[in-house]
Amino acid sequence: MGFHDDVTAAPEDGGIVQSKTIVVGYDGSEPAALAVRWAAKEATRRKVPLHLVHCTLWPLLTKNLGPVPGIKDSGLQHAAENTLQEGVDHASQAAPEVEVLTSLLPGSPSVHLARISAGQEMLVLGSRGLGGFLGLLIGSVSLEMAATASCPVAVIKPGEDPDGPVVVAVDDPGSTAALEDACTAAAAVARLVIIHVRTVPAGYRLVRGPVDPGAAAEALLDSAVAKAREMAPGLAVERRLLTDSSVPRAIVHASRGARLTVVGIKGHGLITGSIGSTAHAVLHHAQGPVLVSRRLPAAKAAHES
Repeated sequence: MGFHDDVTAAPEDGGIVQSKTIVVGYDGSEPAALAVRWAAKEATRRKVPLHLVHCTLWPLLTKNLGPVPGIKDSGLQHAAENTLQEGVDHASQAAPEVEVLTSLLPGSPSVHLARISAGQEMLVLGSRGLGGFLGLLIGSVSLEMAATASCPVAVIKPGEDPDGPVVVAVDDPGSTAALEDACTAAAAVARLVIIHVRTVPAGYRLVRGPVDPGAAAEALLDSAVAKAREMAPGLAVERRLLTDSSVPRAIVHASRGARLTVVGIKGHGLITGSIGSTAHAVLHHAQGPVLVSRRLPAAKAAHES
């Protein structure tokens, strides 16, 4: 097989497909395997290919990639090829009908994944591995991609309820991207829960039931529900107005029992803080998969069209 910067199809199809793909990073870790299995099922449901990417730093560190003389199936290149095939096996076992494309690349996963996933259907990553550090709830590459990628980024964590609804948090009338991603994801379960969190000062006591949410919050939810029903007419849509002193905490609580939790972003591509404190906290603490709605920048999208 060897290292290649192209796309190899399995099963064989004679070349690179033109449709968008779901890109998934795999490094041999269990969190990455969970991400591959989730991505394979999602790719099958959306009827798009799965593009599995494995990156290795060894070619940058040594030229001795070949087998050790006298030892069968040895060598760094063989190990990398085995890891890639292992990822393909995970995908095929989870979704036998999925079309799998593969890339085996030397270098940093964050660089290659950003390039390959730009403008694609989705980038899927495990919560750890791919460069994660001990003590962090989310691996460094997963967090960087959630902050900088040019497509929606799903970070897959244990705790998913396959029969649960898709939960999406909206915080302003401009949450269209998150709502669109949530509607697409919810097509599998035909259930969407739209939440909006109204904040109250810490220590505030609700003496006689919840405070009046106000016309603005109600109108925001009404607008989001109307948009969701327009985007996906057959979808069952539920709305929830939550009251809490912490927006991330309310979203994390709402994520329990969800198939997927979808959040929007705030920021302009810088790694530190670019997805906003709410999305950052939800990524770290939500139960189950989290999808961060990102899009190719308008100028770049226009250039590539």
